Amino acid sequence: MTEEEIIEKFERESITLASFQKRLVAYFIDEILVSFLFMMIYVGSIEEGKSVEEIINMINGLVIYIMVLKVIYQTFFVWMYGATLGKIFMKIRVISINDLENPQLHHALNRSIMRIVSESLFYLGFLWAFMNPKRETWHDKIGKTLVVNAF
Repeated sequence: MTEEEIIEKFERESITLASFQKRLVAYFIDEILVSFLFMMIYVGSIEEGKSVEEIINMINGLVIYIMVLKVIYQTFFVWMYGATLGKIFMKIRVISINDLENPQLHHALNRSIMRIVSESLFYLGFLWAFMNPKRETWHDKIGKTLVVNAF
Protein backbone atom coordinates (compact mmCIF):
# COMPACT_ATOMS: atom_id res chain seq x y z
CA MET A 1 0.00 0.00 0.00
CA THR A 2 1.42 3.37 -0.97
CA GLU A 3 1.83 6.22 1.48
CA GLU A 4 -0.92 8.20 -0.27
CA GLU A 5 -3.35 5.28 0.08
CA ILE A 6 -2.51 4.99 3.78
CA ILE A 7 -3.10 8.72 4.32
CA GLU A 8 -6.40 8.55 2.43
CA LYS A 9 -7.49 5.51 4.44
CA PHE A 10 -6.58 7.21 7.72
CA GLU A 11 -8.56 10.33 6.81
CA ARG A 12 -11.55 8.27 5.72
CA GLU A 13 -11.48 6.24 8.98
CA SER A 14 -10.56 9.25 11.21
CA ILE A 15 -7.40 7.52 12.41
CA THR A 16 -4.56 9.55 13.93
CA LEU A 17 -1.01 8.50 14.69
CA ALA A 18 -0.06 8.10 18.34
CA SER A 19 2.24 10.77 19.74
CA PHE A 20 5.84 10.06 20.73
CA GLN A 21 4.95 10.88 24.34
CA LYS A 22 2.19 8.27 24.50
CA ARG A 23 4.41 5.67 22.90
CA LEU A 24 7.23 6.44 25.34
CA VAL A 25 5.01 6.14 28.41
CA ALA A 26 3.53 2.88 27.05
CA TYR A 27 7.08 1.59 26.49
CA PHE A 28 8.07 2.29 30.10
CA ILE A 29 4.89 0.68 31.46
CA ASP A 30 5.60 -2.44 29.41
CA GLU A 31 9.23 -2.54 30.52
CA ILE A 32 8.19 -2.31 34.18
CA LEU A 33 5.61 -5.07 33.72
CA VAL A 34 8.03 -7.41 31.94
CA SER A 35 10.74 -6.69 34.52
CA PHE A 36 8.31 -7.43 37.35
CA LEU A 37 7.21 -10.66 35.67
CA PHE A 38 10.85 -11.64 35.16
CA MET A 39 11.62 -10.96 38.81
CA MET A 40 8.63 -13.03 39.93
CA ILE A 41 9.79 -15.97 37.81
CA TYR A 42 13.46 -15.84 38.78
CA VAL A 43 13.38 -14.36 42.28
CA GLY A 44 14.36 -17.72 43.79
CA SER A 45 17.46 -17.98 41.61
CA ILE A 46 18.47 -14.39 42.24
CA GLU A 47 18.05 -14.72 46.01
CA GLU A 48 20.66 -17.50 46.00
CA GLY A 49 23.36 -14.99 45.10
CA LYS A 50 25.77 -14.37 47.94
CA SER A 51 27.16 -11.06 46.70
CA VAL A 52 26.07 -8.21 44.47
CA GLU A 53 28.61 -9.30 41.87
CA GLU A 54 27.24 -12.85 41.87
CA ILE A 55 23.66 -11.55 41.51
CA ILE A 56 24.69 -9.34 38.58
CA ASN A 57 26.41 -12.29 36.92
CA MET A 58 23.27 -14.41 37.39
CA ILE A 59 21.07 -11.72 35.84
CA ASN A 60 23.52 -11.31 32.93
CA GLY A 61 23.26 -15.05 32.38
CA LEU A 62 19.49 -14.70 32.15
CA VAL A 63 19.49 -11.91 29.51
CA ILE A 64 18.40 -14.29 26.76
CA TYR A 65 15.40 -15.28 28.89
CA ILE A 66 14.48 -11.62 29.34
CA MET A 67 14.59 -11.16 25.56
CA VAL A 68 12.44 -14.25 24.99
CA LEU A 69 9.96 -13.05 27.60
CA LYS A 70 9.76 -9.64 25.88
CA VAL A 71 9.18 -11.26 22.47
CA ILE A 72 6.42 -13.49 23.86
CA TYR A 73 4.77 -10.58 25.70
CA GLN A 74 4.91 -8.21 22.73
CA THR A 75 3.85 -10.82 20.17
CA PHE A 76 0.93 -12.16 22.18
CA PHE A 77 -0.62 -8.85 23.15
CA VAL A 78 -0.10 -7.14 19.78
CA TRP A 79 -1.48 -10.16 17.92
CA MET A 80 -4.46 -10.78 20.20
CA TYR A 81 -5.41 -7.27 21.30
CA GLY A 82 -3.53 -4.94 18.96
CA ALA A 83 -1.84 -3.44 22.01
CA THR A 84 0.33 -4.32 24.96
CA LEU A 85 -0.86 -3.47 28.46
CA GLY A 86 1.11 -0.21 28.33
CA LYS A 87 -0.48 0.75 25.04
CA ILE A 88 -3.95 -0.15 26.33
CA PHE A 89 -3.36 2.10 29.34
CA MET A 90 -2.23 4.94 27.05
CA LYS A 91 -5.17 4.35 24.66
CA ILE A 92 -3.02 3.58 21.65
CA ARG A 93 -2.85 0.47 19.51
CA VAL A 94 -0.87 -1.26 16.80
CA ILE A 95 -2.59 -1.76 13.46
CA SER A 96 -1.60 -3.50 10.26
CA ILE A 97 -1.13 -1.06 7.39
CA ASN A 98 -2.82 -3.57 5.09
CA ASP A 99 -6.25 -3.76 6.72
CA LEU A 100 -6.15 -1.45 9.79
CA GLU A 101 -6.78 -4.47 12.04
CA ASN A 102 -4.62 -6.25 14.61
CA PRO A 103 -1.43 -7.55 13.00
CA GLN A 104 -1.31 -11.20 12.01
CA LEU A 105 0.77 -13.52 14.19
CA HIS A 106 3.81 -13.56 11.92
CA HIS A 107 3.80 -9.76 11.62
CA ALA A 108 3.50 -9.39 15.40
CA LEU A 109 6.36 -11.87 15.91
CA ASN A 110 8.61 -10.14 13.35
CA ARG A 111 7.78 -6.80 14.96
CA SER A 112 8.68 -8.11 18.43
CA ILE A 113 11.98 -9.62 17.31
CA MET A 114 12.99 -6.44 15.49
CA ARG A 115 12.09 -4.45 18.60
CA ILE A 116 14.70 -6.43 20.56
CA VAL A 117 17.25 -5.87 17.78
CA SER A 118 16.51 -2.15 17.85
CA GLU A 119 16.92 -2.02 21.63
CA SER A 120 20.23 -3.87 21.32
CA LEU A 121 21.51 -1.35 18.78
CA PHE A 122 21.30 1.62 21.12
CA TYR A 123 17.60 2.22 20.34
CA LEU A 124 18.44 3.43 16.83
CA GLY A 125 15.26 1.86 15.48
CA PHE A 126 13.22 3.90 17.94
CA LEU A 127 15.05 7.10 17.04
CA TRP A 128 14.27 6.40 13.39
CA ALA A 129 10.64 7.32 14.11
CA PHE A 130 11.64 10.95 14.72
CA MET A 131 12.75 11.25 11.09
CA ASN A 132 9.74 9.45 9.66
CA PRO A 133 6.45 11.23 8.84
CA LYS A 134 4.44 8.12 9.82
CA ARG A 135 6.43 7.81 13.09
CA GLU A 136 7.46 4.30 12.09
CA THR A 137 10.17 2.58 14.07
CA TRP A 138 12.22 -0.22 12.57
CA HIS A 139 9.94 -2.74 14.22
CA ASP A 140 6.88 -1.00 12.73
CA LYS A 141 8.45 -1.20 9.26
CA ILE A 142 9.32 -4.89 9.63
CA GLY A 143 5.91 -5.72 11.12
CA LYS A 144 4.06 -3.62 8.52
CA THR A 145 2.32 -1.76 11.33
CA LEU A 146 1.62 1.72 12.64
CA VAL A 147 0.81 2.86 16.16
CA VAL A 148 -2.37 4.94 16.31
CA ASN A 149 -4.69 6.47 18.87
CA ALA A 150 -7.29 3.94 19.92
CA PHE A 151 -10.15 6.41 20.37
